[in-house]
Amino acid sequence: MDRNAVRIVAHEACATTRCIFKGQTLSDARALVPDLECHRRDAQAERAMLGSIALWCDRYTPFVALDGDDGLFMDVTGCAHLFGGEAAFLADMEVRLASQGFTVSSCLADTPGAAWAMARYGTERIIPRHQHQGAVQDLPLSALRLDANLVVSLGRVGFKTIGCIADLPRASLAARFGKQLLLRLDQILGRQDEAISPLLPVAELVSEKRFADPIVHEDDIQRAIVLLASNIIPMLERHGLGVRTCEIRLFRVDGNVQSLKVHAANPVRDANRIAALFNERIAALHTDLDAGFGFDLARLNILQADTFDDSQHDLVEHTRNEDGYNALVDRLGARLGTDRVLQFAFSDTHIPERRFALVPVSSKGRRSNPDQTRLPSPARIPTRPLMLLERPERIDVIAQVPDNPPSKFRWRKVMYEVARSEGPERIACEWWRDGRTARSRDYFRVEDMQGYRFWLFRDGLYGRETNRPDWYMHGLFS
Repeated sequence: MDRNAVRIVAHEACATTRCIFKGQTLSDARALVPDLECHRRDAQAERAMLGSIALWCDRYTPFVALDGDDGLFMDVTGCAHLFGGEAAFLADMEVRLASQGFTVSSCLADTPGAAWAMARYGTERIIPRHQHQGAVQDLPLSALRLDANLVVSLGRVGFKTIGCIADLPRASLAARFGKQLLLRLDQILGRQDEAISPLLPVAELVSEKRFADPIVHEDDIQRAIVLLASNIIPMLERHGLGVRTCEIRLFRVDGNVQSLKVHAANPVRDANRIAALFNERIAALHTDLDAGFGFDLARLNILQADTFDDSQHDLVEHTRNEDGYNALVDRLGARLGTDRVLQFAFSDTHIPERRFALVPVSSKGRRSNPDQTRLPSPARIPTRPLMLLERPERIDVIAQVPDNPPSKFRWRKVMYEVARSEGPERIACEWWRDGRTARSRDYFRVEDMQGYRFWLFRDGLYGRETNRPDWYMHGLFS
């Protein structure tokens, strides 16, 4: 609906022979063609379709950006020679898109603005290097991607083409028509760079394989992954890196693109380990990979790589000590999801029940060195129990005030008589987390007449924080 009228926004190529054109009202079009077949525009479906085309164009270059509702920008610098040159590159793309039912208008140029203008208002498909300024001189001002009202204003003073304003004094143009005109003019002529924002993140390293005959079977896909991973290992070695996150993208001949992403617990630099991650990921899928008529391109993207530790391997089995553990974590992560494989980690707090937390093993800050989490040596008497209760449990205590240890206490309906004790060990509250009313704790290590050892605390300082402090059982010594 435009200005209270239903207008045509797109039509078939043959419609122009029946005097049907873009922007025409539907009533005028049906007056000329009574049996005209029309469909309401679905803008959301159009955007989704354009997004799928952009994903498909990733087979040519990772730098693909959306341009409004009907176009794409592609940075193909260094890519055209892979297809036999620029002309062959455009022909391959246009033929493949045409086979999917799309009508394409394309152009290769030095600047995004020149390519955009020529694809929509010109006839050249390839503008030779450094000749884009002369090629766009005769194009209309609409090719500058200006507001329609500004184009009308320029036309009223006799400016019809880009060449009419290309060499005019810039100050007078800016004063009368605004800075947007100069910006678009500089972008199309290459005087100012115009960056494009890729639809997908650009991988750090890429390994790619094209197939003369499309592959269909899962075994062929797995062998292709091993080959791609093997090709990328030398690049990782040169940079001293290992794979943390990688993605396999499979391009089907009919335009469909399927991708699988995996994450390693530690940097990996072994082709079989990388392939095993994808094998587990494929096995965890509820449905098989839909190969359709086959995949003619496979690409392995390294999305995240970290420094790889080249430590000495075992002389007998040629493996490092932690490789088995890491392989198990990677396998579980591929099957269940990396966020579901958890490990204990220390927290920056002195409150005992908050000293550890469960975090994903694959989190970037995981502790990979077992020495960092080693338990106290048996030769030392532990000051903390090996087993903490899930939460401190209330107990009844007989103790002298204000700071004496308990002489008797009842826990879980059983009375215990204290034979000896150590303490107190005072732990202050975390007022920034629990508020100013939180209480301090006095911990005691006590042993009863049968030799059982407990870790309990008095909650609150007598006479200072409370007149009736509570007592809690927090842990047991072995």
